[in-house]
Amino acid sequence: MKRICAALLALMLPTGCSAEEMVAQPTLTGQAPIVIAHRGASGERPEHTLESYRLAIELGADYIEPDLVLTKDGILVARHENEISETTDVAAHPEFAARKATKTIDGAKVTGWFTEDFTLAELKTLRARERLPKLRSTDYDGRYDIPTFEEILTFLAETNKSRKNPVGVYPETKHPSYFIAIGLPHEAPLLALLDRFGYRGRSAPVFIQSFEVGNLKALRARSELPLIQLMDGEGGPADAPGTTYAAMTSPAGLNAIAAYADGIGPYKELVIPRTTLGTLGNPTHLVRDAHAAGLKVHPWTFRRENYFLPLGDKGGINPAGHGDLGAEIDAYLATGIDGLFSDNPREAVATVKKGNAK
Repeated sequence: MKRICAALLALMLPTGCSAEEMVAQPTLTGQAPIVIAHRGASGERPEHTLESYRLAIELGADYIEPDLVLTKDGILVARHENEISETTDVAAHPEFAARKATKTIDGAKVTGWFTEDFTLAELKTLRARERLPKLRSTDYDGRYDIPTFEEILTFLAETNKSRKNPVGVYPETKHPSYFIAIGLPHEAPLLALLDRFGYRGRSAPVFIQSFEVGNLKALRARSELPLIQLMDGEGGPADAPGTTYAAMTSPAGLNAIAAYADGIGPYKELVIPRTTLGTLGNPTHLVRDAHAAGLKVHPWTFRRENYFLPLGDKGGINPAGHGDLGAEIDAYLATGIDGLFSDNPREAVATVKKGNAK
């Protein structure tokens, strides 16, 4: 039975094999998968703060991931979105009440406060807060400010001085075509900072990621740094009307991506979909096809709360309770993924190490 299951997994055909019976597939390079700390150790500290990145490194992450947006004065800062009411205390600052606005971002109406309407000095008066307060602790709200990308790279440089294997950085350009339209492009300040801190060439410990296409192609024309094409489970790139992420996961789509990027960052259910019952289904062809195109695969996002886990890995009915994140990650590692994004590097690192030791 095990040999039959191994053959079926290699073909990525629907099977009745259990996870234990499936034979793990190799990564693209044969090296161990990397753990990317999604917004830092965001399952334990407010996301995109230096403390969140610091804790992620202490817990063994290979890369830290800052999402990058721009301020009114053109400074790259780390926020999940340019709208900051969910992740800062901006709504509690009466001096900024008049800046609340409604804007169209990637075709959707968004109301709140936006980084591009604040100078860096003004943003530095705000404090970070937990984005998912119903699922995670708010004990650290109000303690940390918004870091600039330069501050993150400075922190990382200091950290790596004493390390044999440097921790890498995995920045995402958020809404790049929107920021270009308002005269605040990511590319020049991003590449200038990375170059100043010594990130050069294809072997540098960095990946630049984007859900858009034009941004990555523009970066490839100016840099040899590794690039990752992000893919959501639905829709398509904001700057490529008529193109869908589903089409981009086809062999032809993946070959097109390989002309300008080094890998893909797919929504994890594009790798292993969930059934109607909420359990993990059978793997798709995506990892196999991406590897055939020479692309690495780094799916997102792995989280330990029951709310996010497959039915079989939940640890109870409390959405904020913790389930068996390691079991979910194990199923994905068996497909040959080259890395993964996780809010919980403690559990992710332990699972990858365990799998690598087998």
